[in-house]
Amino acid sequence: MKKLQLNNLYDNFRDGETIKAYAKIIAKDAKKLNRDINIMEVCGGHTHTIMKFGLPQLVPSNINFIHGPGCPVCIMPKERIDHAFILAMQSDVILVTLGDMIKVPGSKGSLQNARSKGADVRFVYSPMECIKIAKENPTKKIVFFAIGFETTTPMTAVLLDQVMKQNISNILFHINHVTVPEVMKELINSRDIHIDSYNNRIDAFLGPSHVSVIAGSKIYKEFPEKYGRPVVVSGFEPVDVMQGISMIVKQFLENRCELEIQYRRVVNYNGNLNAQKVIDRYFEKVSLFRWRGLGNVADSGLKLKDEYSRYNAEVVYANILPKAEIEDHKLCICGDILRGMAKPTECTIFGTACKPTNPIGSCMVSSEGACSAYYKYGNLL
Repeated sequence: MKKLQLNNLYDNFRDGETIKAYAKIIAKDAKKLNRDINIMEVCGGHTHTIMKFGLPQLVPSNINFIHGPGCPVCIMPKERIDHAFILAMQSDVILVTLGDMIKVPGSKGSLQNARSKGADVRFVYSPMECIKIAKENPTKKIVFFAIGFETTTPMTAVLLDQVMKQNISNILFHINHVTVPEVMKELINSRDIHIDSYNNRIDAFLGPSHVSVIAGSKIYKEFPEKYGRPVVVSGFEPVDVMQGISMIVKQFLENRCELEIQYRRVVNYNGNLNAQKVIDRYFEKVSLFRWRGLGNVADSGLKLKDEYSRYNAEVVYANILPKAEIEDHKLCICGDILRGMAKPTECTIFGTACKPTNPIGSCMVSSEGACSAYYKYGNLL
């Protein structure tokens, strides 16, 4: 029996001949379209594949990519980054989070800055590492600054489950988990009081894959049914993305508007039911969550249920955590980029004042952001 190698999982999905074959299919079908199609890839993983492999140059000019929210690091508002900074600076706290958060700036600085000031900030690959840290530091409060879309939410829920089962008293949670369908609706039809009305340009969605592994493709069914936008859930490799684009184009040619799954090797309609159960056990929706660059989005965030408030860092440290919203730089146009109204290169501070080493807007703060992708792969444009 042939031993499975890691590269077996992606080599076939980066095959140049297959990518070119899909490009020919898309070009042939696109000639029959009676208008342009604007496709939003919701996830930053897709954005970077599109830019890294030069996919905009492989599709005809009437197929346009719109870059969506990107990643949970990109959309974290400054005031919540400030929460992490303030908590990290407490003498009795060890602040634990995922590594992507290290350089994201709030109004007071990043967690990297807090670390340089003497704060005990630790970055982990798995939330479960908090248990080891807590047992090794019984006199400290371990605050897990939890981030992520539906993809990482189950890990936080499982950590809380283990904290309760093992009767660990010194782990707290600052929850910043957000959900994808709600922001997709916001991008179609903004209802935020801070944002003027606009004519969105989204004709179809390339649905995020990892989110869909957990939540199932069912979370997108209302978009073709209610909003008239096809959704194709696609994998992250270039062949996946090209096939997903081809599937969207064929829907328009055939006058269909449906939810389809390209990434069938991993995603199904119902998702991971066990993961969904553990999320529902500990979390509930918040009425509003502010997305950096987009504003307040209804029902798009999660919080711990009230019965678990003793584990909630926002409750325990309520007296030191500010509640005021903090806006981004006035010259930043990330909100327009995320709505497909502008490209990163149209921003006056892109690549000058705003770089990955000094991110100002939401699209540059994470390696998965659209501006970061354009900065890194801009020579391929």
